Amino acid sequence: MDGPHLIYFADPMCSWCYGFSPVMTDIRRTFGRALPIRVVMGGLRPGTEQPMTEAAKTEIKGHWGHVAEASGLPFDGAVLDIPGFRYDTDPAARAVVRVRREDPELALAFLGRAQRAFYAEARDVTQAEVLADLAAELGLEREAFLADFDSDDLKHETWRDYGVSQRAGVTGFPTLVAGPSAEGTYGVVTRGYRARDEVLALLHGWLQGPAAGAA
Repeated sequence: MDGPHLIYFADPMCSWCYGFSPVMTDIRRTFGRALPIRVVMGGLRPGTEQPMTEAAKTEIKGHWGHVAEASGLPFDGAVLDIPGFRYDTDPAARAVVRVRREDPELALAFLGRAQRAFYAEARDVTQAEVLADLAAELGLEREAFLADFDSDDLKHETWRDYGVSQRAGVTGFPTLVAGPSAEGTYGVVTRGYRARDEVLALLHGWLQGPAAGAA
């Protein structure tokens, strides 16, 4: 991307990213096309093969409670009780990449829709059919989405995202980066969840002048 933009490192099955989703919506609403957003998949738990244990379910539901308290967003923990559920984040991340490939502007909206489906609606977003339904809600052609979903090139593109995140030194999600500055550099807006007003103030300051960069 040319000119000032944001890079959003996230994962559809990251609860703090879900908690941060209203902030991202407000950023898009406030700045519009003046501040494009590039969504990059971080790779939270790609390729998980083992079903969740009861202890793991209990632990993660407690974690979700903290996110619900901070963000005010609804959670439905029943999704974890689907028989044999595996917390494999790769399918949902791959779906975001597939949407981004077709329409970069739609990737953030799809990310938010997948998060809401998983956390608030107890839908299993590890399943291609569920993800295709969500893509169709946003106007994408369902059968074309499914035809691409298991292709090697889409899988490789998704894993390249994970590599970008690692090389950028991203160790947690959400991570939001802004740049380039007048000097061509990028700065971290937030590592982890941060309140809406703080984030918008940082971005306004950064856009208004080089002396008020992101921190």
